[in-house]
Formats: sequence, structure tokens, C-alpha cells
Amino acid sequence: MAEHKLKIAFVVDRFGGRFGGAEAYGVELMRELSRRHDITVFARQYDNESGLRLPFVPVRTRKGLPSWLRVLLFAVRARRLTRSGFDIVHSHINGWCGDVEVVHVTPVKYNWRVRKISALKRWLSYVSPRVQTYLALEHKRVCRRPGHRTVAVSTLIAEQLKSAYGGNTETYPVIAPGVVPAARLSHEESLALRESLGWSADDYVCLLVARNPQRKGLNTVLQALLKLPPSVKLLVVGGNASTRDYVRRNAPEVAERVRTVDETSDVTPYYSCANAYVHPTLNDSFGMAPLEAMSYELPVILSPSPWCGFAQYVTHNHDALVLSHPESVEELSDYVNQLVASKVLHERLVRGSQQLVQRHGWPEVARRYEALYDALLQEREGQVASSK
Repeated sequence: MAEHKLKIAFVVDRFGGRFGGAEAYGVELMRELSRRHDITVFARQYDNESGLRLPFVPVRTRKGLPSWLRVLLFAVRARRLTRSGFDIVHSHINGWCGDVEVVHVTPVKYNWRVRKISALKRWLSYVSPRVQTYLALEHKRVCRRPGHRTVAVSTLIAEQLKSAYGGNTETYPVIAPGVVPAARLSHEESLALRESLGWSADDYVCLLVARNPQRKGLNTVLQALLKLPPSVKLLVVGGNASTRDYVRRNAPEVAERVRTVDETSDVTPYYSCANAYVHPTLNDSFGMAPLEAMSYELPVILSPSPWCGFAQYVTHNHDALVLSHPESVEELSDYVNQLVASKVLHERLVRGSQQLVQRHGWPEVARRYEALYDALLQEREGQVASSK
């Protein structure tokens, strides 16, 4: 582990836990690393409600440009701003500024060159400036060189990187997200929150936390809700007006049993007042929310791999209930019914999940990154020495 204080540049599109799981990963990692090192954040936006005040350098991009041009402009400016003055540049963006490049989502090349897609779609990708820009940025990002590593946040992402770019397990080290020890509300505060939502202590509340609930399986949960008793409710945190409209259009029969809360930096109250966490996601490279739910001692139902990378870390019926497919409505409703009916099942899942939570503490994640930083600095020093 790094024995001396390092100057670290952390590059991310938006810095703040309310922006999503990948962003929360960065906030909590920097919170831990800032206890021992000097961190400077480079981002388009900094959420001051994150509870972490670090030196911040805004990376401006011009509004009104296509998204791919904004990404390119951000990558170029981030590279220029971090080129000197730092021991380590730790990047979460699609670009080439980082000594450590952390990949949170399915690689672009895997999506367009490895995954099966139609011949027309593949051909169009070769003439698309958007796809070609993303591919070029990613190629520079993962290009192997001394003093540089591409880190995957899950085994699933590491396997996709290997399929797209070659290499072996050591080429793409896996450092999964951590979890913050839960700070629960009191029983009385939880009941008060339920009452404010129009629910009683006897209702069984399923929770879904997502910046994009539809991608995290909202429709599957709504269809399962149709098959469940009226006492089973759904709380969606991270939804907005479009989410509420989606619920009314797609499941009007259960709309009164669903509550949505806008995105927030503090999800503690909502984890505290729920009975179970549902995560039939359609696309998650890892899935931080289920791990967070486990820290609040909630039983979790989630999609299998490859739809949810976190599923590779759990054992079905021991620390979580794993669906056979993210759109399996019957299976999801059956699992919720089992949890409602069986206190034994509830306690078994919670007990098993606590072992997972203990292995995913942020101090341990930070320790692994510090070990990686040391290895990169030694490689860099060795390269300099050999060139003399």
C-alpha cells in the first residue's frame, strides 16, 4: 500500500452519488483515499451534497453539441488538464488521460464488434461518427503500456474486455465496488416515513433504486405487482415525472400501490423503510444498489449474469434470490410471495448477505487501489531507469 501521500487526479463526468451507481463508486472511493492522499476532482459537475469537499477543477464542454462531440471534447480537455502535476491520474471517463482507467459499463467494442447484431447495424456503425469516436477513445483508453492499467468493476466486464481486446485475467484487474456501513432510521422514523407515503406497518414494501428505473426492470416489477396481494407495495427512488407517467400507462391497476421519489443523495430513509429489494435489471455491469440493500439487511431479488454482474458474487437461495431471466414476471412474483410468507427465508438471505457486505468495504477497495498505484509507480520508475 502507498506509504507516502500521493497527488491524485480523479477524472469523472459528474461527481456525486445522486448521479448513479458508477458515480457513487467514485465518490466513496475518493472519500476513503482522501484520508491519506491529496485528491483533485476534474468533472463537468460537482454535487456539493455528496458530503465530500475536495479541490474541484471544472471541465467545460459546449452545450448544444452532439453527445459524442461533448465526450470527445471532455476527453481532450481532461488529458490536457491532468498531463502534469500528479502522481496518479485515476479516470472513470472514456478517454486516455488515466494511469488507472476504470470501466463501469459494457465496452463499446464488445457491443459493436463482438456481440451479435444485425449486418445492417454493424455496417452503419462503420460510417457513424458517434460509434467511431467512442471506439477510438476506448481503444486509446485500454491500450496496454507500462504504468497503466484498465480496471474492470466486475468479472463480467473483465471477460467482455478480454473478448474485445485480448489479454488475460491479469490484463484487466477486477476491483468491485464497496459498500458504506448502513446508518438506519429508527423504527419510529421508518413508520413515520411509511405513513407519509400512505402505507402502514403491515404493508410489504419492495424497493427499487435507479436513475433509470425502466432499464433496471421496472416493467417486470409492475407486472409482478399485478399478481401480488394488495398489501405488497413498490417504492421507486430515482424516478421522476416520466417514471410516474410510465407507471400510469403500463400498470394503471396498481398505480395506487406505487410511490416514486426523485433522485436524491440520501437513500438511507428509503432502504430503512423497505422490506425487500427488487432488481430485475436489464443491464448492470455490477449493480451497487443490491449490495447497498444488503448492508441495510434487506433480502434481495436480482437478475442473473450477464444482465447483472453482481449476480456472479451471490449464491442463489443463500444470500440472494436470483431470477432465471430479468423479465420472468412469474418467478419474481413467486419470490416476493415466498419472502412475505417465510420469515425463515428472509433471515437466511440476510444472514448470508452479511458475509458479502463484509468483503466489500470501501477501506478494502481503497487498499487494493493503493497497491495498484504502487505497482504502476514502480513500473514507471523502472521504465525511466532503463531508458537512462
